[in-house]
Amino acid sequence: MSSVEESMTESERNYEDKPYGIWFVEVIKRKSLSYKTHQSIVLIVTFLAYTCYHATRKTTSIVKSVLDPESSETSLQFLPWERMSTGSIASRLSSWILGSGWAPFNGSNGSALLGDIDVAFLGMYAIGMYFSGQLGDRLNLRIFLTVGMVGTGVFTALFGAGYWLNIHTFYYFLIVQMIAGLFQSTGWPSVVAVVGNWFGKSKRGLIMGIWNAHTSVGNITGSLIASAMLQYGWGWSFAVPAMIIAFIGVVVFLFLPVSPEAVGADKQEDDLQSPKKAGEAVTEPLLSSDKAVVHERAVGFIEAWKIPGVAPFALCLFFAKLVAYTFLYWLPFYISHTEINGTYYSSETAGNLSTLFDVGGVVGGILAGHISDRLDARAIAAASFMYLAIPALFLYRCYGYVSLTVNIMLMLITGFFVNGPYALITTAVSADLGTHSSLKGNSRALATVTAIIDGTGSVGAAIGPLLTGYISAVSWSAVFTMLMLSALIAGLLLTKLVMAEVAAKMEKARLRRDTSLGSPVESIEV
Repeated sequence: MSSVEESMTESERNYEDKPYGIWFVEVIKRKSLSYKTHQSIVLIVTFLAYTCYHATRKTTSIVKSVLDPESSETSLQFLPWERMSTGSIASRLSSWILGSGWAPFNGSNGSALLGDIDVAFLGMYAIGMYFSGQLGDRLNLRIFLTVGMVGTGVFTALFGAGYWLNIHTFYYFLIVQMIAGLFQSTGWPSVVAVVGNWFGKSKRGLIMGIWNAHTSVGNITGSLIASAMLQYGWGWSFAVPAMIIAFIGVVVFLFLPVSPEAVGADKQEDDLQSPKKAGEAVTEPLLSSDKAVVHERAVGFIEAWKIPGVAPFALCLFFAKLVAYTFLYWLPFYISHTEINGTYYSSETAGNLSTLFDVGGVVGGILAGHISDRLDARAIAAASFMYLAIPALFLYRCYGYVSLTVNIMLMLITGFFVNGPYALITTAVSADLGTHSSLKGNSRALATVTAIIDGTGSVGAAIGPLLTGYISAVSWSAVFTMLMLSALIAGLLLTKLVMAEVAAKMEKARLRRDTSLGSPVESIEV
């Protein structure tokens, strides 16, 4: 095939891949959209998309206290370092109970069954994540993401339909959540790959830190919607977020440009170049200007695991997400079952209060990204936040009962340190590793690397809520002990990378010092 025919074929492909909404806007404006405009559209549409994913994911945690309004006395037992509750069981129930629960979750094993529902969802999410990454690097990401969002909406609505259809079969809810988890797994590899296609490494930590606020915004939005809908019946807490994500899925189909090539946008090479680190060769640009990029081979699953840094960050995220998702699924339940200054709060109030954890997470994610950019040290930033999360968790458990103000302050601080490294690893780190120099410029690894890291993390996200469902029936202090140990292990897993970054910083400082002394040649090792 001649070069002209190849060019025409590529042009036709670009024509077909351009979203209909982009075409319509360009027809109205009578000119092509600029590169910066496309970048803005990408950030906005992917932000809305993943906000909806998390909004639908959050509803279960809000409804838990309605499905299982009672807990056994053993859940109020404490370890030696914990305070003793002074409120009676009767006063506690009268202050927060909403209805009589929903079979089969209102029995003595209700918390365990809810934990099983969580692990079913997150387990399938983790399994699906590995396959979604491979599919995302091989299929049209816009179509793939649309199908995932609409499917998520359908099965989220089906869970809520159990309310109107008067379904009390545990396996119905279990199977629906498992399929919902598979559809949810399409989201993260897709949105990170699309954003990575449009933004280079320069200031990626800050940009993605801000962009990653969609996780917390989705949690907050989902909490507020689900809490507000409880008064009309818990089914609406699922139905409304389901309708929203399906609608935004249509918006994704109409407006999301998955790459500059797909819309014929002119690349801005300054944005696509990666800066040189001390002791490293210059990293290839995220999207090469070479036409051969179109024919790149997608990176295999095993090959992606071998990229330097993927394994330690993936294992670190296992424990980081174990902590983060335990809060995601159980914090409203925990607040409603914890006496705060002599008061037990309702399910709706507890759901609203739990959003403050995500508010702290937004700030933590942005600051973690900014610090990692300034230091050019992702591992140092992530490990530092994980270590600081340990005392934050301890203080929240020990002193969160003192007053509502103290509880809110400690919740914000805990969210700040817990979600900071989680946000950093799942965004900037994943995008960095997906364009690692060892790939020699191959850009078709972003979704696979993202899926490996977040998929491994999602296994931890499944285990945390599952263990919490059982451990909380014995002691919430034991739950917090598990979370603190997980944060410690997450930090330790990055030790080798932290030492490498520190060594690189010291070498860079030595080179700078030797250069200032006028002996740059002697200081350079061949």
